[in-house]
Amino acid sequence: MKKDILTILDLTEDEIIALIERGMEIKRQGRTDPGRFAGYTLGLLFNKASTRTRISFEVAMIRLGGSTIYMNVSETQLSRNETIEDTARVLSRYLDALAVRTYSHHELEQMAKHATIPVINALTDSFHPCQVLSDIMTVVEKKGDIKNLNIAWVGDGNNVANSWINAAKVLGFHLTLACPEGFEPDKSVMDSAPSNITLLNDPIQAVQGADVINTDVWVSMGDGEDKRDRLSRFRKFQVNKELIEKAKDDVIIMHCLPAHRGEEITDDVIDGPNSVVFDQAENKLYIHQAILEKILI
Repeated sequence: MKKDILTILDLTEDEIIALIERGMEIKRQGRTDPGRFAGYTLGLLFNKASTRTRISFEVAMIRLGGSTIYMNVSETQLSRNETIEDTARVLSRYLDALAVRTYSHHELEQMAKHATIPVINALTDSFHPCQVLSDIMTVVEKKGDIKNLNIAWVGDGNNVANSWINAAKVLGFHLTLACPEGFEPDKSVMDSAPSNITLLNDPIQAVQGADVINTDVWVSMGDGEDKRDRLSRFRKFQVNKELIEKAKDDVIIMHCLPAHRGEEITDDVIDGPNSVVFDQAENKLYIHQAILEKILI
């Protein structure tokens, strides 16, 4: 039976822990046996620009001995109104797995429904599960565990925030989110949130006693029209030196990148001693390799 990863809720606690442990093992080992998945092909069907997600998936598959095919949606027949269903059926005849990066989460679900190969969410407007899995790996790498930690999210209640909420539901760590009014995470995601997840509108309160502070851009792909309004509403949610001083002394600072330096995070913080941002980016490679191993076996 094929294994899709569309949200973190598609994984059990044991499966998440196994992926983190495998990702860390791959990182320690360096390059693994390059022939294990020789002849396998991963398709990358992307409708949004990407640096880290695309390159890390490509390198991960190459290190497994397989190959990748990158497909920009605008260069496929989807751009000429071929149905998602037909595209999914055809790609399933050629590929061994498919990673999709697009806007609509519903379209991703339709792709997975009609594909006979595993489908991975490489980002939708609703969720970004692979990003948060690599983030969790980084937290475990730096802190030894995540279950007893206080994780703070400061900024937009976006797709990454939604995936952090899902991770907290499965793993049980304490997650506090601070978002401006009107920019909270999806109501459907928060409605089922257990007591270990707290939503606030005050970033200072959210980071009190935090072991980890996480943020993301205030203006994402597709949000350009209301940029001026967003910048005004988000200004007090900047992750800067004054804010991180309210957290624990050994707090780690995370950002999934790309960063708009001087907006959601300051240079002295993202380049400072508490930042693990570039370790976080590197760990996407190892988590993606662990994910590919899981779904291709």
